[in-house]
Amino acid sequence: MKISKLHITIGDKTLVDISFNINSSLALVGQSGSGKSLTIKALLSMLPSSMKVSLEYENSFELIAGESVAFVPQNPFTALSPLTKIKKQFFVPKERVEKLFAQVGLDIELLERFAPELSGGQLQRVVIAMALSHEPKLMLLDEPTTALDPKTRVMILELLKELQKEFGFKMLFVTHDMNSAKMICEDICVLKDGEVVESGEMSHVVQNPTQEYTKILIDANFANRNFRI
Repeated sequence: MKISKLHITIGDKTLVDISFNINSSLALVGQSGSGKSLTIKALLSMLPSSMKVSLEYENSFELIAGESVAFVPQNPFTALSPLTKIKKQFFVPKERVEKLFAQVGLDIELLERFAPELSGGQLQRVVIAMALSHEPKLMLLDEPTTALDPKTRVMILELLKELQKEFGFKMLFVTHDMNSAKMICEDICVLKDGEVVESGEMSHVVQNPTQEYTKILIDANFANRNFRI
């Protein structure tokens, strides 16, 4: 799919002015304030009315949040009620939920529990299962492993890669972490101040960055990485 134009403004100020292609899996990478989260929210129609959004895209399906487009947030608690059993937070048949749990590597016994009783990794798998329940064509992931320990982080990233092969959805992975981006995505788009400063195949950009900003992101992440990829 091709986002031929995404323009976000507030008053006379332009916040985001970008275009990009999602062939299979694209990492949208940049420091805080680069426009990553605004991009995700615009695609989900979640921006406040004070911001004006102009979105043009070429695709075989319409972008409809909760249907063709699924979302996995950074903090799974934001997507789950702490006072309701997990099983009651799904809106598909029980048999479908149990199959999804098996596909994300969760025991169906967890359906009887409440969110605070699960670990961070388990909660993120629950949210991923919820996202898959609508059979989305596009999966939007906003820093989905930031709050996890290194081992669980790798586990979730590997799971997402396998699920993409199984379900065939396209993936937009928003992160500031080049390590995670390199592990899960084929292509990369580097944002700075709401603009694309570099893009291309992941391996090529990581090995041969042309922009100093990209080099800084790569050096900062790889110098302090907590796991190998």
